[in-house]
Amino acid sequence: MATKVLARAREVIVLAPKRTLIVVAVLVGVVILYVLGNDKQKQGGTNNANTPAASSTACRVAVIADVLNVRQSPDVKAQVVGKFQRNAEADAEKVVQNGFRKLSENRWVSNDYVKPLQGRDC
Repeated sequence: MATKVLARAREVIVLAPKRTLIVVAVLVGVVILYVLGNDKQKQGGTNNANTPAASSTACRVAVIADVLNVRQSPDVKAQVVGKFQRNAEADAEKVVQNGFRKLSENRWVSNDYVKPLQGRDC
């Protein structure tokens, strides 16, 4: 009986550091992935209306209407996929079609209700 208890005690002593090491390694991995994901977001991993353009001279516009609909295509009858409030800013492309400025894929706004920011190439 005593030998079984001693054998079990040795087993627990040997396995405990391994388990602890595995848990710590997994936690470190999760923290690293979290930090890398945060850095990517800060560098503009996604392109949305609140993210500044990568270049300080890229096209960026400000909304001059009280509320501006963002449409799926450059057509007044196209589905509304978002809205901007007055003075909101958004990255845009130089493309203007049917009186609509392209913001990104499937995102268009009426060019009459946005103005390029000063010093931007639109």
